[in-house]
Amino acid sequence: MGVEKDIRLQDPGRVKQFLTELFRTAVDAADPHLCLQPFIPEPPKGRTVVIGAGKASAKMAQALEQHWQGELSGLVITRYDHAVPTSQIKIVEASHPVPDEVGFNATKRLKACVTGLSKDDLVICLVSGGGSALLVDPVPGLGLAEKQAINQALLKSGASIDEMNCVRRHLSMVKGGKLAALCHPAKVVSLLISDVPNDHFIDIASGPTVGDSTSCDDALQIIEKYAIQVPEDILYLLRAGETETIKPDDPRLTNTESHLIAAPKIALEAAAQKARSAGIEAIIIGDSLEGESSELGRAMAEKARQAATRVNVDKRPCILLSGGETTVTVKGNGRGGRNVEFLLSLAIALDGAHGIHAVAGDTDGIDGIEEIAGAYISPDTLSRAAGNHMDAAAYLANNDGHSFFENLGDSIITGPTLTNVNDFRAILIT
Repeated sequence: MGVEKDIRLQDPGRVKQFLTELFRTAVDAADPHLCLQPFIPEPPKGRTVVIGAGKASAKMAQALEQHWQGELSGLVITRYDHAVPTSQIKIVEASHPVPDEVGFNATKRLKACVTGLSKDDLVICLVSGGGSALLVDPVPGLGLAEKQAINQALLKSGASIDEMNCVRRHLSMVKGGKLAALCHPAKVVSLLISDVPNDHFIDIASGPTVGDSTSCDDALQIIEKYAIQVPEDILYLLRAGETETIKPDDPRLTNTESHLIAAPKIALEAAAQKARSAGIEAIIIGDSLEGESSELGRAMAEKARQAATRVNVDKRPCILLSGGETTVTVKGNGRGGRNVEFLLSLAIALDGAHGIHAVAGDTDGIDGIEEIAGAYISPDTLSRAAGNHMDAAAYLANNDGHSFFENLGDSIITGPTLTNVNDFRAILIT
């Protein structure tokens, strides 16, 4: 019995398996071993130094070593439990999403790797999502504990990723092009895996090697908008423009180039192809959806109901695919995560609608701070929850999606995927 026929018969187990496999297909499409090689630059006359940061940076370093002809040296910083074996490039694990002292010390070592380079040298910078927390070098006067508190406040505030990264860049000595400036006059080639809406280079790990057009004033407005507590002496530096980032026309960036090697769109297209091969109409709604997770869940429920009307007419199942990075304004004390928050809101809005199943997960395997990628919902999600005396609305109000789906046995756990192209959402209408 083929996949399509299974889904037409609405076999719940088969549908769940198919959607989980679809998520894995999206993740695999962004594997550094598949997408990095075409972007490797030519060896220079001088040294080649490799630096980088992010959840995928260690695997990117491993892939680079396997295809590089000649000597390499350098250091990349990745999340705890994300290291892989390398022979020439040092791998350091540190904390994410809140930075720690290990990341602080590793960033010092990373900066030392690019000190004193010449115009004959080459720096290959491997950057992926997560690098904002892993590259830790606060502006003078900002302590690590204060940096951690600001980061935690931003994560809970509901600020978008571009807003958070604007603040981070202006409180850092390596973000917003400052790392590339340290490499001058060496050539800098950045290889990027995007986890941000619209793939803006400046927002991937807060843009350590690209020019930044935002200003200290922009950062101040965001701090005020979300009532982020920042020490008064740091606010003074921001008001005076003394923590400004490197601008796109800075001469220290003239010998730099950046290449996007994987992005959310690539993952969505891979999933769409798999669905179409199973006889399912695949519709990619967008790869850069933003906003509150719960609000997007309600909006997508309406889209799914509209799609169900079409499916009832032509008898062909369809799937709605989307990516991007939503936000959660934390009001409860549950085990949150933007993907499970989205799914819980979606399930409540669908209210058991016939024939609609969904999966959502973070392609790095970590939704929020939990070692859980995401979850799955089906038409009987709410009824099964009620049978277990679980109030879905109460779990949503407490930002406790992981507990909800874990109790139902519908969590998706992949472990670290060693890549990161943001969130993946699939709604199947049978």
